[in-house]
Amino acid sequence: MEVFAVVADAGSLAAAAKRLRLSPAAVTRAIAALEDRLGVRLFNRTTRSLSLTEAGTRFLDSTRRLLSEVEEAEKAAAGATAIPSGHLTLTASVTFGRTDVAALVLDFLQEQPRVTASLLLLDRVVNLVEEGIDVAVRIAHLPDSTLVARRVGTVRRVLVASPAYLAERGAPEKPDDLKRHDVIAFTGLLPGREWRLVDDGRDTAVVLSPRFEVNDAVAAIAGAERGDGITIALSYMVAGAIAQRRLIPVLDRFTPPAVPVQLVYPRARTMAAKVRAFLDFAAPRLQTTLSRP
Repeated sequence: MEVFAVVADAGSLAAAAKRLRLSPAAVTRAIAALEDRLGVRLFNRTTRSLSLTEAGTRFLDSTRRLLSEVEEAEKAAAGATAIPSGHLTLTASVTFGRTDVAALVLDFLQEQPRVTASLLLLDRVVNLVEEGIDVAVRIAHLPDSTLVARRVGTVRRVLVASPAYLAERGAPEKPDDLKRHDVIAFTGLLPGREWRLVDDGRDTAVVLSPRFEVNDAVAAIAGAERGDGITIALSYMVAGAIAQRRLIPVLDRFTPPAVPVQLVYPRARTMAAKVRAFLDFAAPRLQTTLSRP
């Protein structure tokens, strides 16, 4: 596996052999033995190029994580203090990643000069193990028991409109009133046309016909600020606009319960120092961010 990882990084058997101080034949045999054991081809080979297959790409993510765990275990056994190092791969939702997580990761890298990082901003639930993710900032409950979560706060859904819109159209007083209003739907948060709210502790659904649908929260919020209708967003997305009175919450007592924000990572016997360091760095900062009104 170590040979495989070096070949993937080097891009050629000869370059990998030089790094490993092995003969090209020994590197070729090691890769062939690994492919035989796995029953899949890890590299596409031609006389001039070497590239990972789809199976090789997936296996490389797991290999790097396992080799990192082995290194940490060896350091622990030797009584060495593990210094955070290596590459850290993280993911977060697009909007939260833009507003908060990207700056958080950059601040972390300033404190940890031996760590590099990739941040993937995706509005979907990522399979951390299959996609080689070290840590996810996830705004959701955690049904998967194979993952570990550290809760750092909560967010809630908020319905908002501009003061100009509400002055012209009036504020809705109950969920059914939304049917008489212009609605801007952020499909990343509510993919259907059914908005689920809470009335006297009971779930209630309102089927709407939005005037405008968009898959980007920033665009939906911008439409609401323009006075084009009522939209729904997560509280952190509109906190600044509400504080500056560009948006006004409506139907506040009908909004669903808050959703946890969690740092999520795969369960491992030995946690890599880079992951532990990021969790310890990020958790208190996100708690402060999410506690703001």
